[in-house]
Amino acid sequence: MLDERRRRYLQAMGITLWAPRHPLPGMADAPTPVAPAPPAGEAVLPTASAGDERNAAIARMDWQQLRAAVAACTACPLHRSRTRPVFGVGDTEAALMIIGEAPGAEEDRQGEPFVGRAGKLLDAMLKALGLERRQVFIANILKSRPPNNRDPLPEEVEACWPFLARQIALVQPRLILAVGRIAAQRLLRTEVPVGRLRGRVHRLPDHDIPLVVTYHPAYLLRNPRDKGKAWEDLQLAWHTWRERQPS
Repeated sequence: MLDERRRRYLQAMGITLWAPRHPLPGMADAPTPVAPAPPAGEAVLPTASAGDERNAAIARMDWQQLRAAVAACTACPLHRSRTRPVFGVGDTEAALMIIGEAPGAEEDRQGEPFVGRAGKLLDAMLKALGLERRQVFIANILKSRPPNNRDPLPEEVEACWPFLARQIALVQPRLILAVGRIAAQRLLRTEVPVGRLRGRVHRLPDHDIPLVVTYHPAYLLRNPRDKGKAWEDLQLAWHTWRERQPS
């Protein structure tokens, strides 16, 4: 049975079904399902080019250099309209890395990912697992807000990709939680919808890092009936993460 604190956080998420479909932390561990090979016919996107001098330079940067490079970046037009770059926040040695899509209006004002209503829901989701924001590292596919919160353009995503790739390399997480369609599809190099990507453990291409897909908190605020599915995704992520903890 969930303890009272976790129950309160789940109530804050709007979840009313308390019987989990996967074991909860503290219960007996269960084997974690591993994603099978993608079914035939599912489109896989090509890897972005990483051979130019800019990407090679970014791949050698430390945290201070990387933050400065993001702040000075003019690789796409979004730098002209943003208020602040949204670099990322949290523990730079975190075992869990959360990757979202693109900054919204409040993120653009504060320079931090996942703030506002969606951020509060993400915090509640983390707390339901006994985690605080400061214990994970949170970043986005894009470091600058697209105008009117539109979806990122492919060229914008690829311009920002070397920064995120370097963040992943520096953090060296034991698990990535991909939040939302844009993040999941770019990280997995696929066009498969989120609904078909969630519910199983993937691997980040070219890395031995488990990756779990879930819905974006902003989507959950518009579609609260799917919060229960997001809770199942979090439990899957939790058990996958626990299996990779050092013994």
